[in-house]
Amino acid sequence: MTQWFYADAAGMQQGPVEAEALLARYAAADITPASLVWREGLAGWLPLSAVAAELGLAEADLPAVETPAGAVPLPVGPADIVYAGFWRRTAANIIDGLAVALVVLPFTLPMIFAAGFATEAGHPFGMFFAQLGVQLFVLIATVLYFACFHASRLMASPGKLAVGIKVVRPDGQRLNFGRSVGRGFAYYLSYFTLYIGFLIAAFTERKQALHDLICDTLVVDRWAFTDEPQRQTRGLDVVSIVILAIYGLILLLLLLALAAVAAMALAGALH
Repeated sequence: MTQWFYADAAGMQQGPVEAEALLARYAAADITPASLVWREGLAGWLPLSAVAAELGLAEADLPAVETPAGAVPLPVGPADIVYAGFWRRTAANIIDGLAVALVVLPFTLPMIFAAGFATEAGHPFGMFFAQLGVQLFVLIATVLYFACFHASRLMASPGKLAVGIKVVRPDGQRLNFGRSVGRGFAYYLSYFTLYIGFLIAAFTERKQALHDLICDTLVVDRWAFTDEPQRQTRGLDVVSIVILAIYGLILLLLLLALAAVAAMALAGALH
């Protein structure tokens, strides 16, 4: 389905909307034949009258309008938006995962000790409830961590700030707290789908993961939807490269250590 962007009466970019919604705004006089519109594939913004035939409007009822020479319709066009790719988002999640662990550890350690004491004392239900408490606390703390940061004026968690990306609505606006909380819970659906929810960000048109699709959000470069879109970074930034390299090295060392332990165990069994 074709997605359209348009300039409202104040000259601000709105959208994306489907063609039917765009026509409804024209019928309600929210936009005029002179209003600028854009869709993917157009070289630039055009007056609504210039795409009348494509939208199914009667050209006789929609007089042609020319864009004034030298006019700059909007500070940021949809074609200028750089969506955060899978690996850049992965680097941000690594940083945020470490940050959340540091935040919750002082609270979860006593719960873990309580579970151990319950086990030694022969109280399986006590162990169960202690472990359940740990899981619920981590869930709520993680959701609030992301919700508070994403709904703030920063529009980004510490991990996203470090790699230069942010979470926004499709029109570039900040998430309200309710949507941000919903996105935090939807985030866990990506875990429940065996990480497929995260992986689809590498294949969707606007680099959206499952929780983005559910909550209608985008993860974009920090300079997207600003007056300086030329400052956006395409591809991986330096911080992302460093984080991914360190993480990859740690994983490699762990695999080598596991392989060494397995080799020693096998050698012992053969002797």
